[in-house]
Amino acid sequence: MGATDKDLLFVPLGGAGEIGMNLNLYGYGAGDDRQWLMVDLGITFGDDRTPGIDVLMPDTAFIEERRDRLAGIVLTHAHEDHIGAVPYLWDRLQCPVYGTPFTLSVLRRKLAEEGMDDLIPLHQVPLSGHFQVGPFDLEMVTLTHSIPEPNAIVIRTDAGLVFHTGDWKLDPRPVIGPHAEEDTLRALGEEGVHAIVCDSTNVFEEGSSGSESDLLAGLTEAIASCRKRVAVGCFASNIGRLETIAAAAAANDRSVVLAGRSLWRMYDAALENGYLTEVPAFLDESTAEDIPDENLLVICTGSQGEPRAALARIAEGEHPRIRLDPGDAVIFSSRVIPGNELAIARIHNLLVRRGVRIITQDDSFVHVSGHPARDEMATMYRLVRPRICVPVHGESRHLAEHARLAKSCGVTQTVLVENGSVVRLGPGDAEIVGTAPVGRLAVEGNRLVPLGGTVSQSRGKALFGGSAMVTVVIDAAGRLLAEPQVSVVGLLEEHEEEPLAVVRAEVRAALAALRADTAADDEAVRELVRVAVRRGFRKSIGKKPVTQIHLVRL
Repeated sequence: MGATDKDLLFVPLGGAGEIGMNLNLYGYGAGDDRQWLMVDLGITFGDDRTPGIDVLMPDTAFIEERRDRLAGIVLTHAHEDHIGAVPYLWDRLQCPVYGTPFTLSVLRRKLAEEGMDDLIPLHQVPLSGHFQVGPFDLEMVTLTHSIPEPNAIVIRTDAGLVFHTGDWKLDPRPVIGPHAEEDTLRALGEEGVHAIVCDSTNVFEEGSSGSESDLLAGLTEAIASCRKRVAVGCFASNIGRLETIAAAAAANDRSVVLAGRSLWRMYDAALENGYLTEVPAFLDESTAEDIPDENLLVICTGSQGEPRAALARIAEGEHPRIRLDPGDAVIFSSRVIPGNELAIARIHNLLVRRGVRIITQDDSFVHVSGHPARDEMATMYRLVRPRICVPVHGESRHLAEHARLAKSCGVTQTVLVENGSVVRLGPGDAEIVGTAPVGRLAVEGNRLVPLGGTVSQSRGKALFGGSAMVTVVIDAAGRLLAEPQVSVVGLLEEHEEEPLAVVRAEVRAALAALRADTAADDEAVRELVRVAVRRGFRKSIGKKPVTQIHLVRL
């Protein structure tokens, strides 16, 4: 990173070695004059390893140190794992944000919810638009995906042309938006693509991902097989899927209700940009009870088992307006994202207990992926003919397999990266030349805290071991003046007293053995009592809880 000649660096801070939380940096120049471009700024979601934490995002410390040279943020499309961190992290970056119309429509709604409507400078770029951000000559290339306006980014500098795909597929018959610009891809191949930074999600899937248009027959048939109420779980951002479901519902004489705030937000953004305008207006969930069972179809958020989404509340019988009874059906029109298996299984089990029939892509043709399978990836390499491949947007196994596929397609060099890799892309051969600090930030209430910091570590320990608060009152010599008071969370059943007696006995014994030379040291006394408390709980119940000591000296 101390080069004197201008070169182009690539630094992923999120989305390399994982699926989600995308943050990619490109740096062009030399030394302290190097300018930076950020492509995407996304989030991922917490799981059972992050108790109490729902939203995670990349730690931006590396680029914050270079904020005065960050020329802008370019968003490839409007999925949460590509734009979701903008409201949380923009204040640390404070640079212009660029995106196509639908992407910015979705982002504006997110910003409005956070009270940031007019704070961030948003620059709208037309589909297939050319624009300049600092020293980067940029071009949007329209592809297809499971959301409107997915864009690859062409990045031109004197160090060579880089093609950053974003999320994509080559849908021959998209329901929403134009076809992928294959003529542009072919022209880029003629121009000469130095490096491609490419989506790896479905590299293990043979063939092609399939067309959204092909789903209409499968969904129509699946709905026709249902006699009572039907709910369909899908991703709120899949505007093409909403149109397909609406058409399948109409073919079965069913009215369509939307259940879930994010669905309405996406629907409004779609209408704002001219999508779904030919689809009959969706109905509010308050109308569901007025529609006969055989004529009702509800599109729900929560296909990945999200605990607060509409489908989870319906499955638990806690939704205020929508219920499912024996004989009703739920169609899961989505894939299982790795890591969500347990959450989805929980929703399935809740539904089955209610006598609800479940239909997934294993039962009927009700879903196609938004990411390219191997044949589409091979087509992309045949069109753009890059010299260098940098696989991203995948776990380590995806990236390694993507590299093998790229080599089989004639790519001269592949570079396997992980978050924090500093890659010199050009000019010339690519090489990893260093590492950048990486980490994750967690949304904790109304603030961001580092994952792995005191808050998240203490919460994790308390989740598995419980917590105890002990108050001891002592005199100047360290003698106990009152019975120790012990409060616990997540340790004991109600009225379970014997373990508390053991703990109090350990505290009394520890203070009785207190040495005179440490009796006046409050910190030493606190630590002595803390160890005694944990020893007492270990003896009595086999647990070592997170322990806090309130020391009162009279």
